[in-house]
Amino acid sequence: MAAPAVVRALRALPHIRPVPGGSRCLHSTPPCLKARAARVRVGKGDKPVTYEQAHGPHHIAHRKGWLSLHTGNLYSEPGAAQRAVEDAFVRRFLRGTFPGALLAPLVLRRRGRALLVSALLGRALPPAQLLFLQGYAEALLSALYRSPVRIELLTVPAPPVYKHL
Repeated sequence: MAAPAVVRALRALPHIRPVPGGSRCLHSTPPCLKARAARVRVGKGDKPVTYEQAHGPHHIAHRKGWLSLHTGNLYSEPGAAQRAVEDAFVRRFLRGTFPGALLAPLVLRRRGRALLVSALLGRALPPAQLLFLQGYAEALLSALYRSPVRIELLTVPAPPVYKHL
């Protein structure tokens, strides 16, 4: 029953005809090779930025460090893609565990089998709730990854400002 309807629908579509001589095109405009990703635009000097935001992505390993430290990216080291997926999961999980309290990107370090997470939090949550959430996140991530996970929290009253752009 469905086959005749499909055939009729295909017959109703206009046939696409190739443009003569249009298989290859020459573009005379120059490409825009400007890298604009992960950059903060310069304003009137009233926009506060952190140290991570102030330096562009091409300054990684020169002026600022990596946010994920492990040996998986070395030559012929297996499991680099799996570690990247795990890091993305941990970042999303902790962003949801501490809602609106994370002030800076998380720094993930792997030492052997242990995963160390450093986070900078605002003082939006009471200390008792903060310690409960820390223990909850450590226990749940340790059970999921079957390896020890330690979360180091640093609370500050306001977001750290490196400079104004």
